[in-house]
Amino acid sequence: MKLNNAITDVMGIRVGHAQNDEALTGCTVIICEDGAVGGVDQRGGAPGTRETDLLRPLHLVEKVHAIVLAGGSAFGLDAAAGVMHYLEERKIGFNVGVTHVPIVPAAILFDLAIGRSDVRPDAAMGYQACVAAREGPVAEGNVGAGTGATVGKILGFGQSTKSGLGTASIEIGGGVIVGAIVAVNAFGDVIDPATNQIIAGTRSMQRGPIKIGAAGYFADTQATMRSFVGRTVMSFAARANTVIGVVATNANLSKEETNKVAQMAHDGLARAIRPAHTLNDGDTIFALATGDKKADVNIVGAYAAEVFAQAIVRSVKTAKSAGGLPGLAG
Repeated sequence: MKLNNAITDVMGIRVGHAQNDEALTGCTVIICEDGAVGGVDQRGGAPGTRETDLLRPLHLVEKVHAIVLAGGSAFGLDAAAGVMHYLEERKIGFNVGVTHVPIVPAAILFDLAIGRSDVRPDAAMGYQACVAAREGPVAEGNVGAGTGATVGKILGFGQSTKSGLGTASIEIGGGVIVGAIVAVNAFGDVIDPATNQIIAGTRSMQRGPIKIGAAGYFADTQATMRSFVGRTVMSFAARANTVIGVVATNANLSKEETNKVAQMAHDGLARAIRPAHTLNDGDTIFALATGDKKADVNIVGAYAAEVFAQAIVRSVKTAKSAGGLPGLAG
């Protein structure tokens, strides 16, 4: 099987984007029409989410039909209504007799400080993302929920770096696939785990094109936090950050195991973002298991962390400059 290095390599998963390129905001929908066992692990201190409680063990509903990642801060949760409308039209959802109720968890990121703050993802945009949903290769960078994403804001929004949306996948043996998709809008810096270098984040006051590894180009958020300047600005360092994403697998996992995979995927977030899980972030990872292949949950979870870190790195390497902020893709 030829892989596209995307979450859609997991059979039954489709991804669609919709965005407003002028307003620099958008949404991404991950659709699993046949239903997938869902889980979630939320670790940041400033989340914006919908339908996360039902994903936890001991709750009735096991399968979800789509997950929405959106910009627009809390306003962007409206995009999920359009996804529900699209799925209900196709009689996809939890059968309650009189209709089908699609199960559509969602998470948002804050992108109101870039582009236009009065334009946010809404039900129409969510519906549009569903219409655009496809299997196969997935667009990355300044698309969907990553359209207005930025990273590294301890010195203010003007010293941040443009980021975006990334995806990745890996085959772990026996035909088992683990994939991830993530929109990266972190308070901290993005680190390439392969080199331990900052590749996107808070920029120092130096100007010029991004040079990976160039001395002094990036301020190093974590180092700045313990400086006098960092301690002074922390309370203003934007409550406007989060990393939101999904890991998926074609393994046959229970609801408890799927939640464990979401939990373990946060290890990948912590490898690729420094610092992670702060009170200024709303870091949330969903997990989906489509249930075709037998696999050990520990192995799936370990590679969920690996592929999530890869997707984070891709989210900044594919991001183009926008809103006056530089991106690695030019």
